[in-house]
Amino acid sequence: MKHWIQAARLRTLPLSVSGIIVGSMYALAYPTDNVLTPTEVFNWRIFGYAILTTLGLQILSNFANDYGDGMKGTDNEDRIGPKRAIQSGNISPKAMKRAIIITSILTLISAILLIYFAFGETNLWYSLFYFVLGILAIASAIRYTIGNTAYGYRGFGDVFVFVFFGLVSTLGVNFLYSKQLDFYLYLPAAAIGLLSVGVLNLNNMRDEVSDRKSNKNTIVVKIGTANAKIYHYFLIVLSMVLVVVFAIIANFRFDQYLFLLAYIPLTKHLITVYNNQDPRALDPELKKLALSTFALSILLAVCMISLIQDIVVNLFFGGR
Repeated sequence: MKHWIQAARLRTLPLSVSGIIVGSMYALAYPTDNVLTPTEVFNWRIFGYAILTTLGLQILSNFANDYGDGMKGTDNEDRIGPKRAIQSGNISPKAMKRAIIITSILTLISAILLIYFAFGETNLWYSLFYFVLGILAIASAIRYTIGNTAYGYRGFGDVFVFVFFGLVSTLGVNFLYSKQLDFYLYLPAAAIGLLSVGVLNLNNMRDEVSDRKSNKNTIVVKIGTANAKIYHYFLIVLSMVLVVVFAIIANFRFDQYLFLLAYIPLTKHLITVYNNQDPRALDPELKKLALSTFALSILLAVCMISLIQDIVVNLFFGGR
């Protein structure tokens, strides 16, 4: 069980649900015109199954990455960071392949239940669209490193992460509640996507030497460490700017800018990357950036639903 938990890479899970949290709380904070109250647009079953489906996709992606890199020999003695399950021999390729199949089935079941609770027996076209989207997400998670045409070995992993863990996660879950797309939500959705790509880019900077030897042509391998750092600054800084622009457009009050607290660890992270000369020292930054992104999503969600104001009112005025 310990080895399977390690293979699931728990430190990546909070990052994966960041978009779900922001998209869901946006639905609660800004209900659409065709509903009367926020509670009529927000559905806890949608929220719960969206979280389960996203976690399933992340764990599936981690299992598939372990299997693909393990079978290709990318996870070798040159790799920095904790040994992967297949690399260490703690889990056999056959067992990991079986886990990939089981996780795919469970994730698909969760996705089907999510679609049902969102659309019921109506909106057939929406249901079909989301079903196809779920199949594509599962296939993309698997094909990242598995197979001769694995797109992670051709530098397209960044695109997958931005689309599925940023845009699809945030905008997709919000549509399940509201049944419409909100232009303003593209800003935090893109920000979450950029931060998620930042985590992948950091991972690729750490593993550049071993990836280059194994012909895993990530963006970092293609552009080199120096340019990868510039790319990393771009990802993080642009994400921070997008969230601030969103707050301004959404007319946040002064107390709703609490999310800026998450910019402190993000700024410290950028300084660490700027001063870094040893790829091994980047490994702890993966967890820090992932948790900072998760913290930003939580703080932004709290700010959107004006929870601070509600707490103050209840504390000092007894809810009046």
